[in-house]
Formats: sequence, structure tokens, C-alpha cells
Amino acid sequence: MTDVFSSAGAVELDHLVIVAHDLVQGVQWCEAVLGITPGPGGAHHKMGTHNRLFSIAGPHAPGVYAEILAIDPAASPPLRRRWFGLDEPALQTAVAEQPRLVHAVVRTATLDNDLSNWRRLGLDPGSAVAMSRLTPAGTLNWRLTVRDSGQLECDGCLPTLIEWPERSPGFHLPPSGVELLELKLLAPGNSPLPAAYAAIAWSGVGVEASNHDAGHGWHATFSTPIGLVSLPSFYPI
Repeated sequence: MTDVFSSAGAVELDHLVIVAHDLVQGVQWCEAVLGITPGPGGAHHKMGTHNRLFSIAGPHAPGVYAEILAIDPAASPPLRRRWFGLDEPALQTAVAEQPRLVHAVVRTATLDNDLSNWRRLGLDPGSAVAMSRLTPAGTLNWRLTVRDSGQLECDGCLPTLIEWPERSPGFHLPPSGVELLELKLLAPGNSPLPAAYAAIAWSGVGVEASNHDAGHGWHATFSTPIGLVSLPSFYPI
């Protein structure tokens, strides 16, 4: 198998975002569906969210991890719309039933340049927002793209860009027993996504054309302690 999660350049898959109604539900879902208990995460005070993390890294997905993300009921309401569409009623209704794979985040060392390239294509990836959270090892800092509306561009199919000042924390997570085997993206035939990926030199995930009935979005396949698991992303056509 070739390395389908990274490109020859500096852009590669960083993590997948799974949204839950709350972290208790998210942990229960992870144990039932993936056969593991996710590790600890932390709180994002600027967004009013918190998470649990687990590695999904493997030989073809170095340092890649998954986060189970939920609105933090103990946090003060944020001064802006939350990231990854968490304030959208349709997503909240969906995750009330069960957690959903929502999005992919790619790491880059040239975030500002990549943003400019996407804007020249007429895309609206948002602005680079400085984020941080406390960890036992100290404060973790990063920048990532967030739209003012909190909504995801191209129904979540345009990845969020993230830039770490040091190595991604995914490289420091212990093995979880879950490995990402395949990540593909189904997109409408007139999608701007192939050009968007080329503009940031990310060739790691191919874009496959889909028809209306097949829907569009991310599809991730994992090996887990309880067998192969395939997760489609939340957004339908």
C-alpha cells in the first residue's frame, strides 16, 4: 500500500474530527464501535469545547489521530461561533443520536500561503486563529483556519488547515489499537476540491466523483480490536 495520507511536501493529514453530543456519549460510542477507550484531551476556552483523543496512526498515517469533540457544558459561551459547525442545528440533531465523523484537518508549515492560494480560487476557508489549551506538559499552541460563521466550507470537504509550532501532538500519543487504513473523499463532479488540494500541494487523498445518490464527504476505514470499521462523514448531498 502506498502512503495515501501524506504528500511529498509539507502538507499531510493531521487528524479526524468526530463530533459527539457530549463526551460521555462519545466515549461510550468509541468503546462500542471502535473497541477502545479514548485517551484524555482538554478544553478549548476560546471555542467552549472539549475533547478526548486517540491515535489512529500507522505506517501509512504517521502521527495521525482522532479527536472526539463536544460542546463543554462547564464553559462560558464563546464570543464567536464554534468551530466545525458545532452550532448548526442539523449537526446537533444528528449527534444527539450518535457521534459523527465530520471533518479532516491537515497540517502545514505554510498556513498563510495556503490560505492565500485557496482564496485566489474563490474559496472561503476562513482566517488563521491562534488557539491553545493546557496539558500536563504545559500549554499547547497552534493556529488553524476557522470561518467567522463556524460553518465548514464545501460541506466539510475542504479540510481545515492547522499549523503547529512544533511537532503535532499526534506523534506523542500512545498506540490505541485503532489504525486508519483508508481515507477517501467523494465529491460532486463540478467540485473545486481537486484544484484546492493541488493549490496546497496535498496529493495524499484522491477526490473521487460521486453521483447524487452516493452522497459526498469523507469515508474513513479503520482496523480496530473488533474488526474493520468504516465511517462516512455526516454531510449528505
